[in-house]
Amino acid sequence: MDKIVVIGGGGHAKVLISILKKCSYEVVGYTDHYDRGSILGVSYLGKDSVLKEVGKESRAHLAVVGIGKVDCSDARLRVQEDVKRLGLAFPIITSPRASVNEDVVLGEGTVVFDGAVINSGARIGKACIINSNSTVEHDCIIEDDVHIGPGAAVSGGVEIGHHCMIGVGASICHGVTIASRSLIGAGATVSRNIQDSGTYVGTPARKIL
Repeated sequence: MDKIVVIGGGGHAKVLISILKKCSYEVVGYTDHYDRGSILGVSYLGKDSVLKEVGKESRAHLAVVGIGKVDCSDARLRVQEDVKRLGLAFPIITSPRASVNEDVVLGEGTVVFDGAVINSGARIGKACIINSNSTVEHDCIIEDDVHIGPGAAVSGGVEIGHHCMIGVGASICHGVTIASRSLIGAGATVSRNIQDSGTYVGTPARKIL
């Protein structure tokens, strides 16, 4: 059984720990700025600065970012890259209750949650979140550090740039391209290419910031 450390101790980490257990990982603990107590039986280890020593002591050589993403910053990816330099590796985590079909490529540290569907030909970068009951259809290209929110639907042939946030229940129509660092609001419908980074809401989606 592989040992793994979770970075972060909030709600996202809680769901992630549950998935890790279903994937038969041994979760040796979590790091966070604050001690949040036991999370689903997983103990607090300290701040991220303890990771190098924890890895040696517990022989855990794997880590996963348990910090959620609600904006277009690159914070999660920077955490992953910083921890990699300490010698820990970031596996792809796929819930056994997700459907990842043939000819799909997932980057290191990407997590696929319960009920998600990723169809053939999709290419997904590193440190991405494919959240609960979301869909990424065939031949999509999703760059690094993108969060596809719960229940969001990304149609075939879509391209999504780095650090984007696709909100809960959003719909991205077939063949659309979305610029890096774009935030698509909950329930929005993107039916045309988004060439300028910003925040888009509504149906059809319009830029508000």
